[in-house]
Amino acid sequence: MGGIPPIIGTLGYLKALSLGYNNLNDSFSMEGLCKLNLEELDLSNNGFEGSLPACLNNLTSLRLLDLSRNDFRGTIPPSLFSNLKSLEYISLSYNHFEGSIYFGSLFNHSRLEVFELSSNNKYLKVETENPTWSFPLFQLKILRLSNCTLNWPSQVVPSFLLSQYDLRVVDFGYNNMTGKVPTWLLANNTKLEYLSFESNSLTGVLDLGSNSIHYYMCVLDFSLNCIHGELPPFIGSIFPRLEVLNLSGNALQGNIPSSMGDMEQLGSLDLSNNNLSGQLPEHMMMGCISLEVLKLSNNSLHDTLPIKSNLTLLSSLSLDNNDFWGEISRGFLNSSSLLLLDVSSNSLMGQIPDSIGDFSALRTLILSRNYLDGVVPTGFCKLNELRFLDLSHNKIGPTLPLCANLTNMKFLHLESNELIGPIPHVLAEATSLVTLNLRDNKLSSPIPPWISLLSKLRVLLLKGNQLEDSIPLHLCQLKSISILDLSHNHLSGSIPPCLDNITFGREVALMDDTFFIEGFESWWGASPETYSYENQLSVYVDMDFSFETSAESEEIEFITKSRSESYMGNILYFMSGLDLSGNKLAGPIPPEIGNLSGIHTLNLSYNQLTGSIPHTFSNLKEIESLDLSHNRLTGQIPPQMVIELNFLTIFTVAHNNLSGKTPERKFQFATFEQSSYEGNPLLCGLPLERSCTPTSAPPAVKPPVSDNKENSSWETIFLWSFGGSYGVAFLGIIVFLYLNSYYRELFFYFIGEHVPFLRLRG
Repeated sequence: MGGIPPIIGTLGYLKALSLGYNNLNDSFSMEGLCKLNLEELDLSNNGFEGSLPACLNNLTSLRLLDLSRNDFRGTIPPSLFSNLKSLEYISLSYNHFEGSIYFGSLFNHSRLEVFELSSNNKYLKVETENPTWSFPLFQLKILRLSNCTLNWPSQVVPSFLLSQYDLRVVDFGYNNMTGKVPTWLLANNTKLEYLSFESNSLTGVLDLGSNSIHYYMCVLDFSLNCIHGELPPFIGSIFPRLEVLNLSGNALQGNIPSSMGDMEQLGSLDLSNNNLSGQLPEHMMMGCISLEVLKLSNNSLHDTLPIKSNLTLLSSLSLDNNDFWGEISRGFLNSSSLLLLDVSSNSLMGQIPDSIGDFSALRTLILSRNYLDGVVPTGFCKLNELRFLDLSHNKIGPTLPLCANLTNMKFLHLESNELIGPIPHVLAEATSLVTLNLRDNKLSSPIPPWISLLSKLRVLLLKGNQLEDSIPLHLCQLKSISILDLSHNHLSGSIPPCLDNITFGREVALMDDTFFIEGFESWWGASPETYSYENQLSVYVDMDFSFETSAESEEIEFITKSRSESYMGNILYFMSGLDLSGNKLAGPIPPEIGNLSGIHTLNLSYNQLTGSIPHTFSNLKEIESLDLSHNRLTGQIPPQMVIELNFLTIFTVAHNNLSGKTPERKFQFATFEQSSYEGNPLLCGLPLERSCTPTSAPPAVKPPVSDNKENSSWETIFLWSFGGSYGVAFLGIIVFLYLNSYYRELFFYFIGEHVPFLRLRG
């Protein structure tokens, strides 16, 4: 560690110096090296920082210079290449260089055989095209130029490669290069061992030529491009000694060629994320005897799974997101070294065979989204190394076998099955669990007290069951929880104030296992009337499993996959939330909930909560979604929330009994519409249509007192005169009828004809 002692400059006869794989970090101490007449200098895998020392230009006798995997920054001086014309091997990969490199400055280096400049970033621009440059004098054997900004803006494949005929290793990954697939590289370089154009934008078909045979090719990687068409039918004959083939993430169609069964040395095959169809070739399943990794996920492969195979060395098998159907046969695999098996999102049916227990080394098992039913077989009791188990979205039940050994289990997903009764007591032994997903089953009874033993839990999902009684206080002992979902159960009573003992993201401690949650917004973001939970909570887990491939002895990580991603290694995003919606919780919201300063989502909707919104909610400074709708809350909305909740994107207090004025429409609260406040009759202000200013009709003008008296006297006179006139008229008619018999008889006749009541009496 430290620097290079200056006294090293006195070693006048020194020709080769290797100080790689140390902790040297003082680039200024390299001045002593520059006084030597070195031919080989290896300072790789150290911690040197800053710019490249200018004195390196003095080492004109250098044949080998390796400065890779340090922390050098700044530009690469052009004089470094122009002065060191004896170079045969130069590696500057995996530093943090910026600026531009003109590859033409190397074209006169006739001895150059190895050039490596793979970058850690996209800030280094490499230009290989210039009409004034002639073809280079060198014949490279190894060329690595990955993860650079190559030939911007044309992004073409370097044309000088047309003059190279002795290449062994070519790596142009992650450069966004365009144009046709450069299969001519294979035709020109018959000794190629490693060819990678991973993650570019190459198009066209993979035309390899049926007559060419590449005996030396070990690794071929054209993954994550835009290659279409069918796989060459004789691909197995063209690459008889291939050890790694990765064509994933393209648009390949057609069947998997049966000739792949001729690749007896193939250790890793990845054809995932294409449009391949047809069956799994029996010849491949029997002939690829060295296969350790097989990834065929996200295609359109169909038919039943093979009845038998000869893949005895298989460590990872991914067949998810295809259309395989039928049952999982007992003889499907006979590999005792299997670590990962993923056949999720197919149409498999029947029971899980008891022979699953024969995979004693299995660490990851994903059978989700099929039509599997019946009980979990006792063969699971033999899977003592299992870390990740996903049986979700099947019809498995009614419980877990009591003999299951879950002491090493870290991720257990049993969502949307037929589990009934209490939460299985066998889970009390799973003290290493990080995530537990039991959503959408038929579990009943109270939440058991032994759940407090699962002290490492970060995600607990119990939504959509029939759990009853109150929220137990022993849940508050799970202090590492980041996501807790108890929604849509039959829980009653009050919300425990001790929930503020749970971290909910406030203290995210380093973990051995990392995970990523996808589709979080749709899961937590709205009321039960609008969200459907269609975006499955997908947990990506770095299982930290590895083995060595025979191709390059590089570690391959086994990482659990979702339906939309092929793999995920590191933490990408982290959320925290509490969902108690859709229960029968009553009483006030504890003000202690406002202490959950790191929480991102809080959903208390569709309960029977009363009282006011705690003023402590203004402390939820990280919150992004807050749903208090469909309760019986009263009082005003705390105005301080407008100032403090700067990340709030979803907010609703609809259908309560809140009163007063709506929050001031500024900052985040300026984005919330009427639906966030509707159903509160006493709430006023924008964006509601009810104004908080009274708008009653003007009072009527009273007439003068004299006018009132005069009107009163006239009304009295009118009533007396009207009554007197009717009385005189009535008496006059009676006297007239009494004196005139003819009109009297006519009147009674009229009454008898038109009034039935009197006629009946008569």
